[in-house]
Amino acid sequence: MALRFLGRANRFSRTPSALAGFIGATRATASQIVKTLESKSFLVRKPSQEDKRSVVLHVTAQGEKCLNQHDPINHVVNAVTSLGNDECVRLRDSLREVLNHLDAAHQRLDASVCRDCMFLAERGPATSKGRASAEFMCRLYRAPVSLDETELLCTSFERTRDRPKIEEHLDRARMASQG
Repeated sequence: MALRFLGRANRFSRTPSALAGFIGATRATASQIVKTLESKSFLVRKPSQEDKRSVVLHVTAQGEKCLNQHDPINHVVNAVTSLGNDECVRLRDSLREVLNHLDAAHQRLDASVCRDCMFLAERGPATSKGRASAEFMCRLYRAPVSLDETELLCTSFERTRDRPKIEEHLDRARMASQG
């Protein structure tokens, strides 16, 4: 679970402390997990660009290979991939509703993707190699967020219920980047 989380986490959440919070363990336990993953060459620690006192954890190519070959969640991903677009949208919406109810019932804050976070703000359109791309800003970290990063997990996530403008912009940006 730790390796999967770190493989899907954004740059703000790939820290030993964020990992501890996500898995519900102490920082000491998370540190031991990180050491074990490092000893297997699944992870490397690198100094943080923002705060030289902290480290950012990066999944290595060997760690990615392990996830691709042995992660049981891949069976679920393959099954969902075989669904049609309408079925995928209904499944996404249904699962989101279930998770909203679970979060409300347990009053817990979990990691989720940036695109659904109240801290994500649109910075304005930008161009990259002649293509339009979305530019976003994390208002919590006061840092730019790329379109790809909006799909990554963040442990500082705060759910927002009303995101139509950002959702529409993300959908348009994804369509533009695919076409």
